[in-house]
Amino acid sequence: MTTFSQRAALAVAGVFMAVALLASAAPAADITDIGYVDQAALSNLPRFVSANNRLASYKAQLDRQYTARTRGIKSQSDQARIAQEFQNKLVAKQRELLGPLFGRAQVAIASVASTKNLSVVVDKRIVIFGGQDVTRNVIDLFNGIGDPVPPANTPPPSSVGYVDQNAINQTPKVKKANDDFVKFQQEQSIAAQQKMRAAKSDADRQQIFKDLQKTLADKRKQTLDPVVEQMRKVIEDVARKKGLLLVIDRTNLIYGGTDITNDVSNGLK
Repeated sequence: MTTFSQRAALAVAGVFMAVALLASAAPAADITDIGYVDQAALSNLPRFVSANNRLASYKAQLDRQYTARTRGIKSQSDQARIAQEFQNKLVAKQRELLGPLFGRAQVAIASVASTKNLSVVVDKRIVIFGGQDVTRNVIDLFNGIGDPVPPANTPPPSSVGYVDQNAINQTPKVKKANDDFVKFQQEQSIAAQQKMRAAKSDADRQQIFKDLQKTLADKRKQTLDPVVEQMRKVIEDVARKKGLLLVIDRTNLIYGGTDITNDVSNGLK
C-alpha cells in the first residue's frame, strides 16, 4: 500500500552533484583550522534514537490514517491534497521532536569549534585525510548537564567555501537544463514502457532498456553536462578570487565557512 509520504515525495533524483574542488595547491598547515564531526555517531546518541523512534511510531500511525482517509478516493487532486496535509503533520512532528536536539548539537559544535579555534567544521564523510576530529568533544558537551553555552564570537574567516546546491539548481539556466532533461526522461520512460508491454521476449525487453539508457545518457551529455561544466568553472573562478582552498556543498558543512552561493549564482546568469 502506498503511504502518503511516498505519494508526496518527488520521484526524480537530483542531477547535479555536490561540488568540491581545490582552488590552489596549499600545504596542510594552511588548513589545520578545519575540524570534522561524525554525524552518524551523534545520531546514535540515546536522545536522538528515542526521538527518531517516536517519530517512526507517529509516521506509522499517520500511514494508517492516510490509508483509511484515501480509501475509495479516485481524484488525483484530492489524493495529492490529503497527502500534503499528512506530510505537513509529519514535518511538524519532526520539528517538534528533533528540532531542539539539532539546536543543542549545533550549539555544542559551535562551542567546541570556538574553544579549539576552528574556522569550519565539516561532516566526517567527506574527510579522507587531515583535520581535527572533534566528535568526542561535541558528544561530551551535548550529553553534559545543562544547556551548552553558545560562543560569544562569530566564526573567524575561513579558507573553506561552500555552495548551497539547492539554490544554485534554482537559477534560470540550471533549472531550465534540469527541467528539460526531466521532461525528456519522463517522455522516454513512458515510450519505453509501451514498448515493453508489446515486447515478445526477454531479449527484446533488455534491448529496449539498453536503448533507453543510451538515449538518456546522450541527452544528459547534451543538456546537463555543459551546464555542470560551466558551474564548476564559475565556482573555481570565485574560489580563486576569494583565496579559498576548498569549496564544498552546503549539506556537508556543519559550522563556519565562507558562503559563495550568491557569487556563483550571479556568475551563471
